[in-house]
Amino acid sequence: MKGFLIIIVICTQTIFIVNAQTDSSRSVALSAYLETFYGYDFANPVNHLRPAFTYSHNRHNEVNLNLGFVKVAYQHSKSRANLALMAGTYANANLAAETGVLKNILEANIGFKVSRNKNLWLDAGIFGSHIGFESAISKDCWTLTRSILAENSPYYESGVKLSYNSDNEKWFLSALVLNGWQRIQRLEGNNTPAFGHQITFKPIAKLTINSSSFIGSYTPDWVRLVRYFHNFYGIFQVSTKFGLTFGFDVGFQQKTPKSTSYHIWYSPVLIARYSPNKKLNFAARSEFYSDKNQVIISTNSKNGFQTIGHSLNVDYLISNNLLCRIEYRNLHSKDVIFQKNETFIHQNNLIISSLAITF
Repeated sequence: MKGFLIIIVICTQTIFIVNAQTDSSRSVALSAYLETFYGYDFANPVNHLRPAFTYSHNRHNEVNLNLGFVKVAYQHSKSRANLALMAGTYANANLAAETGVLKNILEANIGFKVSRNKNLWLDAGIFGSHIGFESAISKDCWTLTRSILAENSPYYESGVKLSYNSDNEKWFLSALVLNGWQRIQRLEGNNTPAFGHQITFKPIAKLTINSSSFIGSYTPDWVRLVRYFHNFYGIFQVSTKFGLTFGFDVGFQQKTPKSTSYHIWYSPVLIARYSPNKKLNFAARSEFYSDKNQVIISTNSKNGFQTIGHSLNVDYLISNNLLCRIEYRNLHSKDVIFQKNETFIHQNNLIISSLAITF
């Protein structure tokens, strides 16, 4: 029928452009993603829950859905919108603080172009986080599981974002006003807006450098503790087969309201990936997370959360849209914080596999 176009494209994901008008600047795309997994935690937790600071792939000894979502994306030269509804263990664990159907929203935002000649946009709603190089969508990450720093910084956020892409596509800049630290609804008693920024620089195709920040409070106003947080990462594609990612998070939070003294936590991570061909990837990760004062991760132990982690990852692309992965991961803490049977030990070991498909 004239004025309507239905296209089916099969590639890394199947995209349906439905009811798109003949105006080539306007499109509606429908896509979906599913990731199932099986993980065996050698601590063998009886409740099938992995350590409390993990939110993705957090179930033990069961086949489960980590994340599945359906997304509709609208794009026009002057406006855009995204809506993605999700289900899975990730949604249950990471959005536990949200109420009702908000737990099932991965993304919901609307934006419009502010400048006629420049790529300057204003968007409002629920977004993926502007912090970090890892997201909830495992296929887009170099490792199957998320790094400790990714698990314990925002995966999502809600608010207003002003963003700019340079004409040469080397610079991306954004400023954000947010409802809080990983919040859709505001925390009860908190009426103070949070703020963030992101600067991404790509001087050449093989190098990405990023700086992101958060300033706000995670507490009710009457006991306001201001949090300052910065994320830095660099992605270096050394060659067509070898790449390196380095990330570093550091945070400061007031010890008491109006205090000039702060609790500090930080985390460096290094990931190396080798791709001998288009179907096979190997990745190795080393990381350290230090939160002595237990601002982010509570352990109720003498030295807080001070943990070193290592992992090895193998990925195989079965077809253009189907990815199989397996990973071994070891975590070693300064204190005995990992429970095994009736005792606590220094180490946690995990072997995990997943299947992810886009369509």
